[in-house]
Amino acid sequence: MGRSVTSSANQRMSMIPSASRASIGPVEDLESYVKADWWRHIFNANYLRTDSDVVDDPELTATEIDSFLAMLDAQPDDRILDLCCGQGRHVLELAQRGFNNLTGIDRSHYLIARAKRVLRQHGLSATFKEGDARKLRLPDDAFDIAYIAGNSFGYFETIEDDIAVLHEVRRLLKPRGQLLIDFTDGDYLRANFEPRSWEWIDKNYFVCRERSLSKTGDRLVSREVITHTKKGVIADQFYAERLYNEAELRELLSEVGFLPDKSNRISTLSKRNQDLGMMAERIVLRAYSDKRDCAIVVKQKRIRKVVVALGDHRRQDSVKPGGTFDQDDFHTVTELKNALGGIDEYEFTYLDDHSSLIARLSEENESIDFVFNLCDEGFNNEATKELHIPALLELLGHKYSGGDPQCLAYCYDKSLVRGVATELDVPTPAAFTVMPEDTTFISLPLQFPLIVKPNFGDSSIGITVDSVCHDVKQLEQAIANVRQWAGFDEPVLVEQFLTGKDISVGIIGNPPHAYQVLPVIEEDYSAIPEGMPRICGYEAKWDASSVYFQGIKSIVANLPAETTQFLVASCLKLFERLGCRDYARFDWRLDANGTPRLLEVNPNPGWCWDGHLARMAEFAGLDYRAMLREILHACEERFAAGSEAGGRKAAR
Repeated sequence: MGRSVTSSANQRMSMIPSASRASIGPVEDLESYVKADWWRHIFNANYLRTDSDVVDDPELTATEIDSFLAMLDAQPDDRILDLCCGQGRHVLELAQRGFNNLTGIDRSHYLIARAKRVLRQHGLSATFKEGDARKLRLPDDAFDIAYIAGNSFGYFETIEDDIAVLHEVRRLLKPRGQLLIDFTDGDYLRANFEPRSWEWIDKNYFVCRERSLSKTGDRLVSREVITHTKKGVIADQFYAERLYNEAELRELLSEVGFLPDKSNRISTLSKRNQDLGMMAERIVLRAYSDKRDCAIVVKQKRIRKVVVALGDHRRQDSVKPGGTFDQDDFHTVTELKNALGGIDEYEFTYLDDHSSLIARLSEENESIDFVFNLCDEGFNNEATKELHIPALLELLGHKYSGGDPQCLAYCYDKSLVRGVATELDVPTPAAFTVMPEDTTFISLPLQFPLIVKPNFGDSSIGITVDSVCHDVKQLEQAIANVRQWAGFDEPVLVEQFLTGKDISVGIIGNPPHAYQVLPVIEEDYSAIPEGMPRICGYEAKWDASSVYFQGIKSIVANLPAETTQFLVASCLKLFERLGCRDYARFDWRLDANGTPRLLEVNPNPGWCWDGHLARMAEFAGLDYRAMLREILHACEERFAAGSEAGGRKAAR
């Protein structure tokens, strides 16, 4: 990604399309409006719209690749990394030219999703991933060539972050691997930037820009106001990019451990003959990774010892049909063990006898590296004691995967999650709570249809086909059913039943730096008979004889780009605020207007081979084993970073 433009000056602006958004008007100091992480929200449909004359021009992309290849010693089988790849235009061009070991990485979920879609449409071969350029989940010495194209270097607030990017690239490159950086000529831009400009993008959109140098003179600060002729202002955006001249970048590369080599200049032309901003005059610089200071003998990585905590098949489990583990459960555990058995970085032992769980974990306090906590059944298979497992692990001093006790407690309470979501401006369905003492309804605050759920719990427990209500009689019966299951002293949640798509979003890793958002999925209800509620409830997950169990399948969600972007941004906020760690799943439903509304947050989501998370991973090109490996790696990265509290800023 790269060039001039598009960030969110106001994070409270919804990413869902609206009729109009107001500009904040004139400002005296552009720099004061730039957020440190402006790049997190900038690269979306607006970016491609405003910059299409540069970043969406196949002829220009082909010309740039010609220039890059003229400077590189590149062979078709070389492993090549495009860092900050945007919508993958350079990767796709290289793939069309026969290069077959291509990887593109970018932080923008929107642009990576678009790159994958175009890749499939053209039947090309490459890998696209989401990732932060400062810390990438890739092995050492993995690439022959890396390039940072389209003026994508210098986005971060501090120069230390830029240095971290170069260190990471050096780690990933083989000895004498080649790095190509395409960056704006800082000296030229300081002398020639346009303080104000405006242009028509097409017949409907135009953009106005303001620019100024930062107080220190080392960054160009920009503002864009994008306007639609009928909808009005759709974005008022601020961003800043660090300016390097060639001598400064050569010095920076040398300090990090590169050997700067030859350079070239690129002058870009706009087919709209319009403002090119930071893409106008650029320098392309090649450098080699100098790894003479690295050890010649590579030490073999130590095999990590991991205990896998599971539910106890010897005990009753009220969640499961019949109250016991059945053949499907045993098959699920077998699939897990087979998958983990193929990951040679770890040595796994399994702990599923809860009568000896405390003693076993105490004995192995010094002999294991961490616990893979897959005991979503809870201690002694009691759902209310799911948080007791991580609490025990913390008391015994063990590192472990997944949410901590507080996170699990938060997310077990649907009403509490709704409150947190409201605080973060994340929409939820209209709802009310029925307390134990409530026995009659004088008036209802919501219109039918409604859906009744236990306020506490997960795994769709207590949510059945009879939970969807169209009149008061059905509502009273549904509440009685939930109370029968959950207890008469527990609150019951009554929500507006939404009729739009049933959506799930999965995240593996730990925001804000090292994570990936899996492809968003929706439930396909086309095989469910007419007249039956479109819900993925208890029957769909636990009753093999049900039409829901047999008929529902998960598919890649077909959503507008703005909706997907909003979902991802909201899930990342919830992940961090609720303290999720390593992996999580977020369930949503669209209302009749297509607006996503949060249903629940699952901090330790189902890990089984045929579950929702595994399905999302499959759509991302990860088989079951690879998904589990990614979760394990996310744990270890978090341990190494010393962030035991996950996303939530805990005071401890």
